[in-house]
Amino acid sequence: MSGWPEARDHSGSDRRRGRRPRLSPDPDSEGAAARGGTASEDQPGDPEQVARSICLRALTGAPKTRQQLADLLAKRGVPDDAAERVLDRFGEVGLIDDAAFARAWVTSRQAGRGLSRRALKAELRAKGIDGEVAAEAVTLVDDQHEWDAARRLVARRVAGLRRVDRVTAERRLIGMLARKGYGGGLASWVVREALDEDAAAQDAAADEPSDDGPVDVRAGSSERHPELGLDAWLP
Repeated sequence: MSGWPEARDHSGSDRRRGRRPRLSPDPDSEGAAARGGTASEDQPGDPEQVARSICLRALTGAPKTRQQLADLLAKRGVPDDAAERVLDRFGEVGLIDDAAFARAWVTSRQAGRGLSRRALKAELRAKGIDGEVAAEAVTLVDDQHEWDAARRLVARRVAGLRRVDRVTAERRLIGMLARKGYGGGLASWVVREALDEDAAAQDAAADEPSDDGPVDVRAGSSERHPELGLDAWLP
């Protein structure tokens, strides 16, 4: 009867009470890696994986040039050698294509904003596109494209400038085209052409008789009876 009491089995009791037995942490688990165990892919211990993740996230929204991605990686502190290897690999598989980016940029910006070749080339160079690649891309825009785009830009603004004098209107329209990259000669010609056409259209509209004016009954009666003179209408 007298003896040491038997040890109780707490595991069954814990299970009955809904408790789970404590387990030792797994050194290879995700939690252990986050606490300082095995380094995860996004930690600074793997700069190439970090660079790949940054580039893929950046490319998800819109295409980017190689220089844009390089600047982004440098800003995030990725070492230059790791960034170069990742960017080279992305170029090999076609995820980075500066020539295709330049062609798409020229087509979109010229159609949507009416930019000249000079302005388009400047934008491409600002995004890190090589000069030869940019020059080749802007060949998609020829002289006729520039003339047509300039005329469309001016036509949108002419009506709003009718309240100002001719000199002021010319200055504002030429300045607008200059900001789009157009030279002075083309801009002056297109602006004068548009203002002349608008003035001629306004004069023609003013000379047209109005169909909604008051009707002179007596004049109408006189036309119906040409034998009656004006004296017939006197009291």
